Amino acid sequence: MMRSPTEVETQARRARVTRSALQTGFPVVPISRLAERESWRKEVNRPLYHIHKWWATRLGSVFRAIVLGTLADERVNTWDQFYELHNFHDKVVLDPFMGSGTTLGEAAKLGANVVGADINPVSTFLVQQALTRVSADELRRALHYLEETVAPQIQMYYQTPDRVTGEMVPVLYYFWVKEVETPTGEHIALFDRYVFSQHAYPKKHPSAQILCPACWHVFGGRYDLTAVVCPSCDYEFNPQIGPVRGAHVVDSTGVRYRIKDLLPKGRPPRHRMYAMLVRRATGEKSYWSISPADEALYAAAAHRLEQETLPLPTMPVRSGHNTDQARGYHYYYWRDFFNARQLLTLGLLLRGILSYDELQVQEQLLCLFSSTLEFNNMFCSFKGEGTGAVRHMFSHHILKPERTPLENSVWGSEKSSGTFMSLFESRLLKAKAYLDNPFELALADGADSSRGTARATVSCNRPLNTTVVSTWDALQRQPHSALVLNADSRCLPIPDRSVDAVVTDPPYFDFVHYSELSDFFFAWLAPVLRNRYPYFARQDSSDSGEVQHVEPLTFSQQLEGVFTECRRVLRDEGVMAFTFHHSRADGWAAVYQAVINAGFVVVKAYPVHGELRGASPKSGTKDPISLDAVLVCVKRSMVDSVGTSEGAVMSAVTDYQKELESAGMQLSSADHFVIMASQYLVDLQGRQVPMATIITELSRGQSHMAGSLTTNIRVE
Repeated sequence: MMRSPTEVETQARRARVTRSALQTGFPVVPISRLAERESWRKEVNRPLYHIHKWWATRLGSVFRAIVLGTLADERVNTWDQFYELHNFHDKVVLDPFMGSGTTLGEAAKLGANVVGADINPVSTFLVQQALTRVSADELRRALHYLEETVAPQIQMYYQTPDRVTGEMVPVLYYFWVKEVETPTGEHIALFDRYVFSQHAYPKKHPSAQILCPACWHVFGGRYDLTAVVCPSCDYEFNPQIGPVRGAHVVDSTGVRYRIKDLLPKGRPPRHRMYAMLVRRATGEKSYWSISPADEALYAAAAHRLEQETLPLPTMPVRSGHNTDQARGYHYYYWRDFFNARQLLTLGLLLRGILSYDELQVQEQLLCLFSSTLEFNNMFCSFKGEGTGAVRHMFSHHILKPERTPLENSVWGSEKSSGTFMSLFESRLLKAKAYLDNPFELALADGADSSRGTARATVSCNRPLNTTVVSTWDALQRQPHSALVLNADSRCLPIPDRSVDAVVTDPPYFDFVHYSELSDFFFAWLAPVLRNRYPYFARQDSSDSGEVQHVEPLTFSQQLEGVFTECRRVLRDEGVMAFTFHHSRADGWAAVYQAVINAGFVVVKAYPVHGELRGASPKSGTKDPISLDAVLVCVKRSMVDSVGTSEGAVMSAVTDYQKELESAGMQLSSADHFVIMASQYLVDLQGRQVPMATIITELSRGQSHMAGSLTTNIRVE
């Protein structure tokens, strides 16, 4: 039977195609060890992607290896070439979920042109600012302008008389507590204990700070004392026991109330300021009680706020998966997340930034200002001595109302934590310096040792002179450029078969709802940027095209739409690679359906370190996931068969498990499941299998896992 010309052409094309390095192998162990070191201080090790908050930012070393693997051919050993200088100037890499811009930065460092799209306006703005080159001198001139015009107005509200000398000294932090009122009129401060400050390693450094619940005097003592006498009023109490019992509170007579039942109607709970941490003229840090002068200063700030006309947020907090917890405490507007002093000083700072004439520099400062908001609101808390002090509001990826919030000093200093001044040095300037020297971490004692540390860096990239453009034509004309789009990635302004690789990290369907959280920043940025950027001229940062849904089938269909567009713009011989992990079978089933319905086949899957196990969102998890799976996909038309032999899935699972554990990585049962589920998707050979079948098979395998993987996965 004579074959059709299309079939003959297709087979000829297959025969000519050289596979990418990623289709033949991936350096799982050395990249995982490198990524694990990077994950301890991501903002230091890859500052370009941490100029502003974004959620689930992936590790740059992993994505460098993935991008290199997609662009290099199968003759290349990715690890051998990891620290080499590359120039893929004739290649284009697309990330349809660019987030913080990790793919764009890593591909640009390898010399490729890059296209990044995200439907979220905050993502688009922060990536544009991260990739824009502005000299440190220009930024310091702008900072000096603010130091002269705005900083004194802010700093005057963060000072107090020295309790010994009487001179004014700067306040680093104010400590606050929420209060509720019982039906009998008793006001109860929501402390679960009265030790409010201790060291991160208290057994080694037992000194702590205690608040007397009778007179509100602050004094020192051991962190573990169970009986103390207040030196101010002689009240005896157990500092380990406060009135809060989980979601309940107990009044002075022993009556138990549900905290939410005592909240005031229609507004957030009342707060009381009870302590401060100051830096004295000698450089010594001291904890002091709140004085009448401190209360008067706060009242003066509140009064001035009423008199000023400032660019403050007016946007409401919409109901949603990640916002309803805050709304449950009656936080109905984004301005409710700040106290009066914060609103005043942040408003003064924003107004000062907007008065700076050079727009490119101004927008860098606006990005920095927005980043500062994360550490300067009443959802922040105190991490303790020996740490960065301020636990930012998104440390748990949720909007959790803090019962004992910490008020930071908005302007701060270079040595403070999470202030405009400190973030200028640690985030903005370091991100710009990284453009000049985009270094890589190196394992100090070699790639094959399990005891390597990331104390060394390697300069193996050219400076990132990436030009941010707004059209495909401009990308084609301009070498080393980045097309940064605020767009629905189901419909991209890119020609057919024009992209060499797609590398991305899609959203998790039922965890972090990005636009609900990014509204916190959007509420401040949109009013001042909507006339410059159309993507800010909308009601909030959400969009009907978001790939985000709690229902697996709906999420799969949304993701399929993006992957289908990726297939259209990807060259026939190109690779689509993305990272994914999930603890449930339905997450994997949803992703698989999206892949095959879009016309792709999963041909390889590699486990790799993806997240620090001790990170806040994971630290309270019983079985945390630290691994990502790198799923490698090619167009169905480019393969005849990608299936594995019988038993190959479990063989691969066992091999990867042994390989990672022998390198010193501790794997949880959830990590084992990530390895198993990803290999199972490869074993499906691109077949159309009902989601229910995939869920059943993966669930069966998951339920039989106990330490080591011994189950067999089958497809009926």
